[in-house]
Amino acid sequence: MAKASTKSGAVAERRPALAGREIAAAAVRVAVLPPAERISLRAPAGSVSALSKALGLTLPTKPKTSASKGGRTALWLGPDEWLVIDEAGKSPVADCAPVKALHSAVDISHRNVALAVTGSGAEATLSAGCPQDLSLAVFPVGAATRTILGKVEIVLLRTAPDAFRVECWRSFSDYVFEFLGEAAHDAAA
Repeated sequence: MAKASTKSGAVAERRPALAGREIAAAAVRVAVLPPAERISLRAPAGSVSALSKALGLTLPTKPKTSASKGGRTALWLGPDEWLVIDEAGKSPVADCAPVKALHSAVDISHRNVALAVTGSGAEATLSAGCPQDLSLAVFPVGAATRTILGKVEIVLLRTAPDAFRVECWRSFSDYVFEFLGEAAHDAAA
């Protein structure tokens, strides 16, 4: 949390969106994940090797895939687009800065909020508002996609057989959190 002093000497404290909120139902838990460093990365195929080396992981090049190493995860979002999430406190935008190969790396760390949806009812909870087939056979561990949940665009990553990471814009985070809460209670019924 960042602190800043105002002209009157009062201290203002910036809190992450949804800080400390959690929903627990019989078969699923929805929890806000700690803040992370994130970039929106765009690059042509010829730049993937140099960017992979700079980021310390091999950028995935197949639809609905991801790659993880050392607290950093890259999610394939399109033929020339990735979401790179660093939970180890390193800056992926700084790591990409010295790369001479053509690319665009934009820091979106404060734009997104991440939620963990875990438990035996996680798939049913997300399926309440997501049109994708999230069955383990079709959407295995490591699968990633940009999709919708209710009325909102999200990025979804399956982190375990019964666990997902949901990334959404902070301006939609209340809606996504409440939607998942309602769906979690329905999944428990």
